[in-house]
Amino acid sequence: MKDHVYDCIIIGAGPGGLQAAIYLGRYNRDVLLLDRSGGRTWHAPHIENVLTHAHISGSEIITRGMEQAKNFGVRIEQERVVAIEKTDMFLVRTRDTAYPSRFVIVASGVYDKLPPLGNLNRFLGQGYYTCIDCDGYKTNGRKLIVMGDEMGSVNIAIAMKRLFTPDVSFLPVRFTVPESSRELLSEEGIGILSGEPKNIQGESSVTGLEMTDTRVVPCEAIMASFGVTLNDDFLKELKLKRDARRFKYIVSREFESSLDGLYIVGPLNAGQDQVVIAAGEGATAAIEINHRILQKDLETDPESAVCAWHG
Repeated sequence: MKDHVYDCIIIGAGPGGLQAAIYLGRYNRDVLLLDRSGGRTWHAPHIENVLTHAHISGSEIITRGMEQAKNFGVRIEQERVVAIEKTDMFLVRTRDTAYPSRFVIVASGVYDKLPPLGNLNRFLGQGYYTCIDCDGYKTNGRKLIVMGDEMGSVNIAIAMKRLFTPDVSFLPVRFTVPESSRELLSEEGIGILSGEPKNIQGESSVTGLEMTDTRVVPCEAIMASFGVTLNDDFLKELKLKRDARRFKYIVSREFESSLDGLYIVGPLNAGQDQVVIAAGEGATAAIEINHRILQKDLETDPESAVCAWHG
């Protein structure tokens, strides 16, 4: 166990974690950022909805963000967190070390559930998409297949038709579309495909979806909805409050969880899952943590200590 107590430990070097690190570093706070590397943002080849960037890769955002955080004195270590304990302070455990901290920000994110499709890695983010808000625009006017294994994918198919392209087909994977939803898709002019997808066809771009029965359905893009898995194993023992589905975490306006001093930013909470939104949440959490450190260290009435700061 390290004797040094950090002001804040941040878990995850995605947009939320890095933005929080930059803010806290600029406050001259003692910050440790732990990251296991290879998150979802890192693998995004083209991000087009970040202010001032026509397009930027996820890896470039992460690389630049890490350098920016380091320039403000943030310590960054490539370690996987395995558990968090809370007594009078937090103890963040990795495989070999336990780091004490006054506050913790969890920004470890999620990863997409991907079906066993041939050539998927070749076209991930470049023809095969998983987020309508991130990548729906890239399907403008293209022949599109929407596929998924739950009812929510029906709504995605309809949204894609209304927003981006008139040529949409829907492929339910391992679930039966109710008659009412079939009628709705029909009214929207969306055909329903049958069969099990096997392989994405194409060289430099998607040209079709091959089925297990050897049929090939022509398409130029695929929007898939198979859900996500939370990267939150290290939180399981804390018994934090979750949403009605017992899936994502409930947080306050400042993104504090049900455990005092532990904040959750990014797609682990029930908000929208976007790079710019996660960054904003990280900034909000960092500002709030800095206020709380000031209040405690100055031993001042919480209502008066930072009234000027809040404006």
